[in-house]
Amino acid sequence: MKKFRKVLDGLTTSSPAGVGGSSSCASAAGTPTAGPSPREIDVAETLTSESFQICKTVRHGFPCQPTALAFDPVQKLLAIGSRSGGVRILGRPGVDCYCQHESGAAVLQLQFLINEGALVTACADDTLHLWNLRQKRPAILHSLKFNRERITFCHLPFQSKWLYVGTERGNTHIANIESFILSGYVIMWNKAIELATKTHPGPVVHLSDSPKDEGKLLIGFESGTVVMWDLRAKKADFRIHYDEAIHSVSWHHEGKQFMCSHSDGSLTVWNLRNTARPVQVTFPHGKTQRDGRKESCKPILKVEYKMSRNSEPFVIFSGGLSYDKASRRPTLTIMHGKAITVLEMDHPIVEFMVLCDTPYPNEVQEPYAAVVLLEKDLVVVDLTQSNFPIFENPYPMDIHESPVTCTAYFADCPPDIIPVLYSIGAKHKKTGYSHKEWPVSGGTWTLGSQTYPEIILTGHADGTIKFWDATAMTLQMLYKLKTSKVFEKPKAVEGGRGAELGEEDPYAVQMLSWCPHSRLLCVVGISANLILYRFSKHDANTNITVLEVRLQCEVEEVISPSDTENTPCLSDPSGHSPQPPPSPRSNTPDSARDSIPCLKVKDRTIRMPPGYQAELVVQLLWVDGEPPQPITSLDINSAYGLLALGNCNGLAVVDYIQRTVLLCMSTLELYGAADPFQRLTRSPRKSRQSTPDFCMRGLSNFYSDSKKRIRTSYQSLTELSDNQVSMDAERSKSPTSVPYPSSLHNDHRSQGDTLSSLRPSHYSPVFYLLDNVKGPGRKLSLPTDLKTDLDHVNGHCTSSSSQACAAGRARGPGGPEGPRLARRGPGRPPFRKAQSAACMEISLPVSSHAEGYASRRAMLQQLHGVSMYSHDEHHATSYCWSERAESRENSFSRSRSSSVSSIDRDTKEAVTALQFGESYGRKTDALPTPCLWVGTSLGLVLLIPMSIPTDDQERQEEPVTMAPTGTVLMLKGSVLRFGFLDLRGAVISAPYEVWRDPNAQEDPERPRKRKLVNFSPSSSQENCGEGHLAVVCSERQAVVFLMPAQVCLHVHNITEASFVLRADLVSFCNSVCLACFCANGHVMTLSLPSLRPLLDVNYLPLTDMRIARTFCFTNGGQALYLSSPTEIQRITYSQEMCDNLQDLLGELFTPIETPEAQNRGFLKGFFGGNTQTFDREELFGEAAAGKASRSLAQHIPGQAGMEGMKAAAGGAVGELARARIALDERGQRLGELEERTALLMTSAETFSKHAHELMLKCKDKKWYQF
Repeated sequence: MKKFRKVLDGLTTSSPAGVGGSSSCASAAGTPTAGPSPREIDVAETLTSESFQICKTVRHGFPCQPTALAFDPVQKLLAIGSRSGGVRILGRPGVDCYCQHESGAAVLQLQFLINEGALVTACADDTLHLWNLRQKRPAILHSLKFNRERITFCHLPFQSKWLYVGTERGNTHIANIESFILSGYVIMWNKAIELATKTHPGPVVHLSDSPKDEGKLLIGFESGTVVMWDLRAKKADFRIHYDEAIHSVSWHHEGKQFMCSHSDGSLTVWNLRNTARPVQVTFPHGKTQRDGRKESCKPILKVEYKMSRNSEPFVIFSGGLSYDKASRRPTLTIMHGKAITVLEMDHPIVEFMVLCDTPYPNEVQEPYAAVVLLEKDLVVVDLTQSNFPIFENPYPMDIHESPVTCTAYFADCPPDIIPVLYSIGAKHKKTGYSHKEWPVSGGTWTLGSQTYPEIILTGHADGTIKFWDATAMTLQMLYKLKTSKVFEKPKAVEGGRGAELGEEDPYAVQMLSWCPHSRLLCVVGISANLILYRFSKHDANTNITVLEVRLQCEVEEVISPSDTENTPCLSDPSGHSPQPPPSPRSNTPDSARDSIPCLKVKDRTIRMPPGYQAELVVQLLWVDGEPPQPITSLDINSAYGLLALGNCNGLAVVDYIQRTVLLCMSTLELYGAADPFQRLTRSPRKSRQSTPDFCMRGLSNFYSDSKKRIRTSYQSLTELSDNQVSMDAERSKSPTSVPYPSSLHNDHRSQGDTLSSLRPSHYSPVFYLLDNVKGPGRKLSLPTDLKTDLDHVNGHCTSSSSQACAAGRARGPGGPEGPRLARRGPGRPPFRKAQSAACMEISLPVSSHAEGYASRRAMLQQLHGVSMYSHDEHHATSYCWSERAESRENSFSRSRSSSVSSIDRDTKEAVTALQFGESYGRKTDALPTPCLWVGTSLGLVLLIPMSIPTDDQERQEEPVTMAPTGTVLMLKGSVLRFGFLDLRGAVISAPYEVWRDPNAQEDPERPRKRKLVNFSPSSSQENCGEGHLAVVCSERQAVVFLMPAQVCLHVHNITEASFVLRADLVSFCNSVCLACFCANGHVMTLSLPSLRPLLDVNYLPLTDMRIARTFCFTNGGQALYLSSPTEIQRITYSQEMCDNLQDLLGELFTPIETPEAQNRGFLKGFFGGNTQTFDREELFGEAAAGKASRSLAQHIPGQAGMEGMKAAAGGAVGELARARIALDERGQRLGELEERTALLMTSAETFSKHAHELMLKCKDKKWYQF
């Protein structure tokens, strides 16, 4: 049976390939084969495997789920820990470092070794880590794993090498920072509390040494007990018991009193002279009620007590509001003397710190700022001004302001585009910030040698698009565009259903297409719309042109002679010219108001500010009460003045210069007689009686039937599943309701006559060749491969779930399908909840075996609630997921050979890739012409040549003609990307129009003309008839075709156990390669045109859909993806960039002399005001305290090396790179040591000089003269 299936597979493979004239493209995985070619193509390929190495470069954005905060007051560095085990270290703009704990445990607490270039992290797995910050890529030096106790709090005194560690059991351990070994000195909880106490005091929540005496340690327990422990005497000086639980403690700098915050919203002040009761108890936000009782308040989670010389003391705390104000937002309260200021925050407060001038705890702190770490933002408050303004954040912390739904990355952009965008965006910046400099100013950063303009575009769930300057490893927002301004706000209809639609993010951005040279921007929204923007430096008052497209068709499922007779023919003479569909704004009868878009475009004159201005909106329409399918592919070409869009129903091409729809056809109609599966289409069905109420009712029913998942605080978690739709009832809808003359289908010579008789209109005529297939037919089921490359990478669902209908004839309501037809199914939504790439946290199994691939595909299908079939000769297992048991018989769950099931599938063929370019539409073409390459989910490639007038005046008036030639090429899997090379291996870029301001004043005597830049295949070749190479990449294969012969030169099976999610042709080291990212986490590069594997690294396992939907490559060996809902991770696969990464990154540690302690004066020192110091080594050292129990904690030596080296391929080149980097680090450390030695020598000489002068001055003075 297996041999029989292989024979059928071979027949199926060879038959479609013969249509395009291509050779077999089914070689073994990883083995490139060569097909027949008219002559040898000799291309000198310069890229080798030694040119590639993959590593992470920099991470941008706000740390996701932050948990801890720390600040170095001398180095001016800020550290933020996260729940995923990441640590972000921030300094001046450009100094941004990301570290990751391998365990992935949440970071509980951070402690800087002030001015030492080191950081201690305490994680949720009860492990302490010591990070070395004296190198650009920090590494762990030591780790200490606690085995029997859980860490709750850590404290490291200034200029001390002993770390106090409090545990959940109430014990306090002491660890040596240099060796990371525990001391035998332990403060047990039963010794710290009174013997008469019968209850456990709870975990340690606070540790701090007294500012007055370093030999006294203040220990705070959760139950409300506070103990002052004498480290020398090993006993408690005093104990304080309070009824309410303690959350934090803060000392007065003189060390005579301290303040505690409690769970009842109170603040207590305790004096060391009298610890029997608190000196002061206050409820800052608790009012006294009539009965004399205080209002119950929320806990005060943290309090800071800071003094200032020239003003009143500061008491800053978070929380403490009364419970009757629970609906209020989180607050930070600043008590400055008698004035109380409450700052409301947009998100819950995680942690805050007060920044002071001095690192010494026994000096007047002089607070100047407060850093507030929120769940989704970082706020710094200026404490030196009375109105407490906030600082303008220089870091890109607002990437997640609205959840990211798609990304685009452009390297080596035109140099003038960034200043222009920045000047436009600067006009819309917020005001009211503090005028002082950003207080976090540590580290050093210089512009590296490899600098070229880079821009990142992010699309968001609220319809906004952000332009980011990503040059030189930085990220700064340039310009922000709101697409929602183009549309009217949805109105509430039928009991507030409009509000329900509004919360589904109808303006979410699904795809972006941007041309930096022509400055054209094309945006695809989730509501099946497309917006074209032009850039202008001047404001304008314009009306937006709207084109409405009916892009739905039906497939003839059962064809019989009787059906053929009753089916209307395409040559029905009832109409010879296309008519635009009725607009939802026109007064049309109720029966004709099914052709409405999902959103209404503003039909009035709109004032548009300088920047990107909307010019054209293309909207897909509802058809017979069914919403349009989302757009799955897009391409725009400024030189041609055309844009193309496709979905699972078909293809539409728009001429945005003449504002007309050139082509609107189903995928089946594009094939004509060249259809490899010989499928038939049937004419557009008659409009059913529908009303606007019915359409809106169907829409709201869809959302009421859909499963609603819990929205997160981002309010943008994606609706990943629809209700089960029976696949045997699926149809595709006709793209146009206007029949065409039969002469356009049968007579090739009649096209010229028809051209002259038709005028350009709102819907330009489409001329194509389609041979009608007569005779009896079979039940044909179309395969599709709608996997994650469509559903997640491109940012929208292409599932062909539609309303159930009968095949052939309509069935009566009493038939077996009657109830299903009468019920409005969940069907296709006009728009879904924004499929936010930022908020998808779906874990997928990662396996390199075929079984893992199958289960992963089944999981992906389950996320979308549709049945999918992979058009693959080797994997012929179909998967299905159904919500209800009664619908299982309707799901497609067969398992058979692909050669058999290829003619018996019940899904649609989606357009998955589009590309305009100069190519050859036919084998007989001698010169290249403008063509549109179309790739589908079945792995089929179609070529559509076009005739475009070259003169500017003719281009404005004469229509553009398109004629599908029937050329079909075939690959395995859905087509993802097209690319073109000349016969020398150089990239042929798409032609473009040089940007000109559309609103600039023109000289009537010298009208401006369009300036086109054309990259023809013959522009770099002596013989213009030689042709070019076409690179086509699908989710399974990469194929290189020779055009116009359409011969398959090279083919490479990229993967058998997985599938490609993203593929791009990238310029790299003065050459070009094909970069691919697979669902199993492999990053691959292939040489061109030979398709030799150059890099294959299992680098990034696909653990959630966010990575799949946002991963994108760019030129120069760089790529990016959304690593978390709030962060963008940039990586490089270039060996050269990995070697030079040290020069591109900022320096965290800079040698700074520690400020000297203030002289407290003779009288304060004489009367005991100076701080008492003691030698901790004498108490905690091994000689005095002994060794700790080995079972208590385990010391783990740190792993030296760079994070980027871990992903490098093993070999001589990798070892040499490691050795060179280690040598650079060693030299860097020696240089720093030499500098510090010189500073110490200079300091010693200065001290000796001053001491000698002081001795001479005080030599003859009496004691009373001082």
